[in-house]
Amino acid sequence: MMDFAIIASSKDPAGINIRNSLIKLFDFEKTDEKYDGNEVYQNINIKLYLTNDELVYSENIDKRINADFLIFASKHRSKENTPSFAVHAIGNWNEARLGGKEKMLCLSSAVLLKNMFLELNENAKDTTYEITLEATHHGPYVEKPAVFVEIGSTEKEWNEKNNGEIIAKAIMKGLENDNKNYKIAAGLGGTHYCANFNKIMLKTDIAFSHICPKYALQDLDEDLTSQILSRTKEKIDFFVLDWKGLGAEKERIGELLKGLNIEMIRADRIGKS
Repeated sequence: MMDFAIIASSKDPAGINIRNSLIKLFDFEKTDEKYDGNEVYQNINIKLYLTNDELVYSENIDKRINADFLIFASKHRSKENTPSFAVHAIGNWNEARLGGKEKMLCLSSAVLLKNMFLELNENAKDTTYEITLEATHHGPYVEKPAVFVEIGSTEKEWNEKNNGEIIAKAIMKGLENDNKNYKIAAGLGGTHYCANFNKIMLKTDIAFSHICPKYALQDLDEDLTSQILSRTKEKIDFFVLDWKGLGAEKERIGELLKGLNIEMIRADRIGKS
């Protein structure tokens, strides 16, 4: 049985909201352990941790926490202040502007990302919130599989009790359903909020791990494409290309992927006979 750590920051109201909902809804019990002076809670193979660092800067936290997999419960900000629930893998395609290491991806799980994405869509179906994947971005740098799950995008949404419960339920249900027979993919191109990949995740048996958006494609090189493969917990079956969202990088990306000897599929052709 895998051991999971769900990590929130004492500086993050959304993370605290999610943590409180997990404790309330799923009978997490206080342990004798403390982390950063904060109480640690446990439910069988899942522990709740509260760090006093901002999550994106909690570098190498996996070295200080005994777990096989990390789930970061976090707030999300957007320029448009769109109410949302988001999940994503972590790492940097270029500079490490918000934690992590430059041009380094972290291990992730396409299966867990899809499970939580589907659960968020189910749990939030009666809300007007946007449910979305995000492209791989920001820190912290860790060497164990990790994902972020977030409430966006203002103080109002971060503190809304129901939002914490929606995320808490999605995490716990997502952890139960870890043996799905998905086709595993990485995504290239498109927007940061992955509009075309969201549709594929929702309507097909394809699960995405790392996603490199259009704005970062210029930084995608042989090393980073190799990292996409090696830093996905599951074996990647193919790359899905947001064809129009590749822009001027179409030809170069095509040549780059040919060297990996892995299948490439256009997003606009998935589900069409």
